[in-house]
Amino acid sequence: MTNSYDVIVIGAGPAGYVGAIRCAQLGMRVAVIDEYRRKDGEPSLGGTCLNVGCIPSKALLDSSEHYHRVQSQLGQHGIKVDGVSLDVPQMIKRKDKVVADLTGGIKQLFKANDIEWLQGHGKLLADRQVAFKPHKGKEKTLSADNIILATGSRPIEIGAAPLTGDRIVSSTGAQEFQEVPKRLGVIGAGVIGLEMGSVWNRLGSKVVLLEAQDSFLTPVDQQVAREAKKLFAKQGLEIRQGCRVTETRDGKNISVHYEDKDGKQHMQVDRLVVSVGRRPNTDGLASEDADLLTDERGFVHVNDYCETNIPGVYAVGDVVRGPMLAHKGSEEGVMVAERMAGHAGHVNYDTIPWVIYTDPEIAWVGRTEAQLKAAGIPHRSGTFGFGATGRARAMDQSDGMVKIIAHAETDRILGVHMVGPQTSELIAEATLAMEYEASAEDLARTIHAHPTLSEAVHEAALAVDKRAIHKAN
Repeated sequence: MTNSYDVIVIGAGPAGYVGAIRCAQLGMRVAVIDEYRRKDGEPSLGGTCLNVGCIPSKALLDSSEHYHRVQSQLGQHGIKVDGVSLDVPQMIKRKDKVVADLTGGIKQLFKANDIEWLQGHGKLLADRQVAFKPHKGKEKTLSADNIILATGSRPIEIGAAPLTGDRIVSSTGAQEFQEVPKRLGVIGAGVIGLEMGSVWNRLGSKVVLLEAQDSFLTPVDQQVAREAKKLFAKQGLEIRQGCRVTETRDGKNISVHYEDKDGKQHMQVDRLVVSVGRRPNTDGLASEDADLLTDERGFVHVNDYCETNIPGVYAVGDVVRGPMLAHKGSEEGVMVAERMAGHAGHVNYDTIPWVIYTDPEIAWVGRTEAQLKAAGIPHRSGTFGFGATGRARAMDQSDGMVKIIAHAETDRILGVHMVGPQTSELIAEATLAMEYEASAEDLARTIHAHPTLSEAVHEAALAVDKRAIHKAN
């Protein structure tokens, strides 16, 4: 290990490790400082996303979906299965292997790109220096021409429901249950709460989600959100809105006390997941004399190109403004690396796709109808249900819809919103169309293979002009 680098990255999540790799590709000498350690104490690359976030949750969602289909959906296909049993520890073991394989892959990428992995805590000092405290050994001072801050985020904790480690848990703990809780409470019906609730609901839990807001999935177009809520209710997910949790008592059972429009309420559960959002992980990130500018919530202040108020110091991912999405952070890491090298890197924040990996999946890109109305932008929209597509019917996954919103005068696509099968994949076409500033007519005149789920996107584009073929307009 040397003491001087072209770039030091603090944090090895999707924003940090991707930025580091791009810097190395552009010929820079790079070191990455990361303090994350697995539950067994061993260091691991990939940050929250790969270790306890995006990847393990998707592995569990996939496993639980297989179990649910075997239990309740294969019979109508003429497939009879007897003696189905559930091995939760094996499910968790598989999830851990998926995580280990992917984090190990990042380690190999670091090796291939000659990136130095420094295991421990990094703190920004003045004059583009970094204090590095390894997990084992003495603290050292390092320096670099450029520094990227990419320390990610952590779950928000609330005083009314302090975490206990095994019974009242964050989303991380919800990925480690060794048995299916009979009754599971989830505080927060956002992206993470819905995904974790879906996992255990499919496996047999009675799941109740307590949401503080009166509206469901506020960032989602409300026509799509209403459809999604209706479908979740059919699955047995109980979503109670306008609920403010005031106290939890952990005894033989967990008693959750909350208030809603009807007054004081309470319920008893066997496990409780606290999923009320995330906050930037910036405590202890910079010394006072570094003069790093942050806001009252702990986000690092940056400009459109992720430059902080300190020359040569950048911040990307969950520690800066914008959605806390892995792919957003990764693209910011690439942008910063390319701008360091004198290239014209940029991120189009208007075309960042979002996905909620429930079943059906929810995906969207661009603005909602409510946002366009508030901004006074003239628009029109077209919708099309998956139930009218042959492929969705053949798959027995015909719930949901696609909605395309276009400018009323120019026909430029302003937003695309979906709930249905594999919308996490279908949203890519919409994102690309918006990146190219396509019109609804462009999508409508693009030939889509038959039979495919993507035909719903095609028909929704036709519906903007009230000429969908397989729908009475």
